[in-house]
Amino acid sequence: MIVKQLGRADYVRTWHAMREFTAKRSEDTEDELWLVEHAPVFTLGQAGRREHLLGTTDIPVVASDRGGQITYHGPGQVIAYPLLDLRRLGIYAKELVFRIEQSVIQTLQSFGIDGRRLAGAPGVFTPFPSAAPAPFTNLAKIAALGIKITGGRSYHGVALNVAMDLAPYALIDPCGYAGLNVVDLTTLGVKADCDEVSRRLSERLQVHLSADTTELARLAS
Repeated sequence: MIVKQLGRADYVRTWHAMREFTAKRSEDTEDELWLVEHAPVFTLGQAGRREHLLGTTDIPVVASDRGGQITYHGPGQVIAYPLLDLRRLGIYAKELVFRIEQSVIQTLQSFGIDGRRLAGAPGVFTPFPSAAPAPFTNLAKIAALGIKITGGRSYHGVALNVAMDLAPYALIDPCGYAGLNVVDLTTLGVKADCDEVSRRLSERLQVHLSADTTELARLAS
């Protein structure tokens, strides 16, 4: 897997570049992992509903072709875009989501943070005092996930909150869930910069997205 550090990059240009890479790749094209940070932007998934944007804002709103509802990207967030040939890996969408989530969970564990899955809600959550409605009570989302698969190849990916201005999340129902809290590593007391978090997340993604499915039990331990 080729790893590319893109630094701060425009969301729309990055999305179009991912889509072009995926459309042009051949059976011999090596998978890539793009690590990036975006300027403030709200993004809607392919089936995203604009009513989840709760008010007017100067932050751009972009309707993309990924899965999921609305989310926010901004400085202080590590975003990983795995560009994969799923047929070559021998996996499908559900398995891909599991592997990406497991990579995030293990990255959080390396900082002493308890990362959890929640059935029916892709992404990663962590315990956090919250009066959010069930099943999100006393949980907050720390990583949002949305992918696109076309012709057996995937793009888009996962965003892990490190040290953000979280205020824009108050303008949306995060991932389409009213009342869902969103948190970052800084709020949880972790003092780590985006470069370190990006490095650890990249390492885990390279392991999980390059491995045979029979190794998943070992990798999850």
